[in-house]
Amino acid sequence: MKVFGVGVIGCGLIGQKRAKALGLGGRLVACADIDSDRAKNLARVTEAQVFTDWRELVRSTSVDVVIVATLHDSLAEITLAAALAGKHVLVEKPAARNAAELVPVMAAVKKHGVKVHVGFNHRYHRSLRKAKELVDSGALGELMFVRARYGHGARLGYEKEWRSNPALSGGGELIDQGPHLIDLSRWFLGDMTEVQGFAHTYFWDMPVDDNGFMLLKTAKQQTAFLHASCTEWKNLFSMEIYGKLGKLDLSGLGGSYGLEKITWFKMLPEMGPPDTTSWEYPMADDSWAVEIAEFFEDIRLNREPAANLADASAALVIVEQIYRESGYDHCA
Repeated sequence: MKVFGVGVIGCGLIGQKRAKALGLGGRLVACADIDSDRAKNLARVTEAQVFTDWRELVRSTSVDVVIVATLHDSLAEITLAAALAGKHVLVEKPAARNAAELVPVMAAVKKHGVKVHVGFNHRYHRSLRKAKELVDSGALGELMFVRARYGHGARLGYEKEWRSNPALSGGGELIDQGPHLIDLSRWFLGDMTEVQGFAHTYFWDMPVDDNGFMLLKTAKQQTAFLHASCTEWKNLFSMEIYGKLGKLDLSGLGGSYGLEKITWFKMLPEMGPPDTTSWEYPMADDSWAVEIAEFFEDIRLNREPAANLADASAALVIVEQIYRESGYDHCA
C-alpha cells in the first residue's frame, strides 16, 4: 500500500489535528506556517521539512497530498496552486470566502486530474455515520425535514479576532459553522432549490454576523430548518432527522459540546410511543482519522471524494444569498 507524503499548510489547532490523524496511509513530510516555531513544533515528530512560505511546500517533490488549514482568505488560493502543481488536496471548509473563488480551482482540478476533499468533518463523527447508515437502510422511510442547531459562546475578544474581519473570513457565524449544517442537510436531503434566511449581529461588536437562520428546501419540499450561533453560551450541537417511519435525534460532538449520542425513535404501526434505541459514543473522536483514510482511498481508487468542491460551492452559494438579503453585502 502506497504511503502518501503529506504537507500541512497552517500548523494551528486544525492542522495539528490533521497531522496526528494520518494513520498508516500518510506520513508528514512537510509543514508550512508564517509562524516558523509552530511549523517546527509540528514537524519535529517526523523530522518533516519546515517552510515559512507555503509555495515552497507546494513545489516539494516529496509531497503527494497537501492539507490546507489556513484562514479563509487563502484557502482557495493555496488549493489552486497545489492543484496546478499536481498535488491532491484536503482543504478545510468552507474552502473559500465565496463561490466565485472556487471556479478556477474546480477548473484546475479537472484539468490536472487531482482529487480535492473538503473538510466537512462532521460527516465522519460516529453519530453522523450511524445516522447515514440508518437513513440509507430505509429505516426512517422517506425523509420529510431536518431541524438542526450548532453554536458556541465565543470568548473575550472574539470581536477582534480574524473571524470578525470579513476580508479574512468572508463573513461571520453563517460562513463559520453554518456550512457544516448546510452540508449535513444536503447529505441527507439532497440539493436545495429554495433558500430563505436571515443573518444578524445581535451581541458581538463586529461587522459580521453572530447568528444565521436558514430555511432550505429541496425540489420535493423536504426542508432544513437551521440555526448557527456564536451567542449560544453553552456549546451545542443538535440535529433531528424526520422520516415518515421515525426520527433520529443527534446531540453532542464530544468535548465541550457534550456526549455524542444518537437516538432512533421508530414509529409503530399503531403509532403512539415509539420504540426507542440509543447509541452513545464516550470514546475519543475518530472522525479525523476516518476522514483522511477515506480520502487516501479516493486517491488510490481514482474516485471522486464524497465531500468535494461542488459541495463547498453549494454551501457558499446559500451563505452568500442570505448575506445579500440580510444587508451584509461586504460578506457576499
